Amino acid sequence: MNASPVQAENVAKHFGRTRALDGCSFSLPEGSVTGLVGPNGAGKSTLLSLIAGLAKPTSGEITVHGTAVHGRMHPDVSLLTQKRPLYDQFTVREMMRAGAAMNDRWSSARADEVLDLLAGVDKDAKVRTLSAGARTQVAIAFALGRLPKVLLLDEPLSDLDPLARDETLRIVMTDVAERGTTVLLSSHLLTDLGDVCDHLLLLDEGRVQVAGDIDGILDEHRVVVGPAGLDLETDGVVVDSSHTSRQTTALVRGGGVPEGFQATHPDLEALVMGYLRASRTRKLVRAQ
Repeated sequence: MNASPVQAENVAKHFGRTRALDGCSFSLPEGSVTGLVGPNGAGKSTLLSLIAGLAKPTSGEITVHGTAVHGRMHPDVSLLTQKRPLYDQFTVREMMRAGAAMNDRWSSARADEVLDLLAGVDKDAKVRTLSAGARTQVAIAFALGRLPKVLLLDEPLSDLDPLARDETLRIVMTDVAERGTTVLLSSHLLTDLGDVCDHLLLLDEGRVQVAGDIDGILDEHRVVVGPAGLDLETDGVVVDSSHTSRQTTALVRGGGVPEGFQATHPDLEALVMGYLRASRTRKLVRAQ
């Protein structure tokens, strides 16, 4: 049996007294596209840096295809960070040549193919002259030119207009289909995640709250609605609840449907929003 492309065992990362990650354990199936979600400050970017090998965990271990990550860029991984690090003085064409010089495993054909599929990217333009969206697309071409087995994307769609987002997601999904690439994609654009992701990893305050196949996760949760004043008695876990003068609405994980309530399964957006609201509520309570 092959090792999981990415496996984390009780991973923690501390910056002084700040715990960016604490006790994170999960595995990503090969060829999966996993949406990495959570509120700001949940530890998403830190986790991506640890998987890539750009930082070392304070404790615990991360392995990529069975090999422990030891604080340097793993050869099987490409990471697109939010800063989109490119050489501003290079042209796009020169940037790709630099990729060939810096990487033992590099495909100029793949990098050029990606660039050719991206409308509006001029290969002879200086990187510093590119719009934020074009810069992101060049960075994605650079990441895919490394022929990664694991592709880590930190907010890759935030700078892109709807057409460019569609182009970029199609390119990433082609890599998944043709090369079996495993993708971990951090994004606040829940609609786009729902279109391409088959797995979910939800972080909050440095801990894994939900991890697994999206269909299974949605099936485990219910949105229950009942009259105001009726006790929400359930043997499941109430993730989040809200109340109006007429009704109570709650996101519940596991357990049966409370008596007097009607239940439906949430979609991905409703599920993630429920966890995000719960996180904000906890922080507000602690601040009081």
